[in-house]
Amino acid sequence: MSPFQPVALNHASRLLNHGPTVLITSVDAASGRRNVMAAAWSTPVEFVPARIAIVVDKSAWSRDIIEQSQAFGICIPTAAIADLTWAVGSVSGRDEDKFARYGIEALSGPELGLPVIEQGCAAWLECRLLPATEAQQQYDTLFGEVVAAAADARVFSEGRWRFSPDRPESHTLHHLGAGTFVTSGPLVQAKPL
Repeated sequence: MSPFQPVALNHASRLLNHGPTVLITSVDAASGRRNVMAAAWSTPVEFVPARIAIVVDKSAWSRDIIEQSQAFGICIPTAAIADLTWAVGSVSGRDEDKFARYGIEALSGPELGLPVIEQGCAAWLECRLLPATEAQQQYDTLFGEVVAAAADARVFSEGRWRFSPDRPESHTLHHLGAGTFVTSGPLVQAKPL
């Protein structure tokens, strides 16, 4: 049984609030072939409805199929799959099926049918691509509205991240460049002054 539980959409932006490296999934509308890429640049931009910005280079195959299908998934990898995260960000899906090459298991998302990865990930979001903006046309930024989200309740519950020092493999990744990552650290609770 999956430890993933639905996340209230008014908390969906918190899944990305801490700036993790993400895996962006998509499906080619013409062939039905799935793709996954790693990205270091994603951010929540609205609370309700939850909206997300991602940066995907205009020359990437992911960009082509996201714009064709008008949808993308975001999966949040943990330290347990750092090698896989680096690998899928280092080769093009245009050349080969990364799901097959790396043996990635994915479920079909409940709203848009996008590939969502739970094994080795802390959370996932399904997003509908928002209409093109000047930023999308001129730069590499895409905007999506979150239509479904789920997170591993051992790591994210009641709308908050709960990283445990006892489970460092479940901490999210943060890319520093050239295949080097750091993980989320221990929680620090601020006190009123």
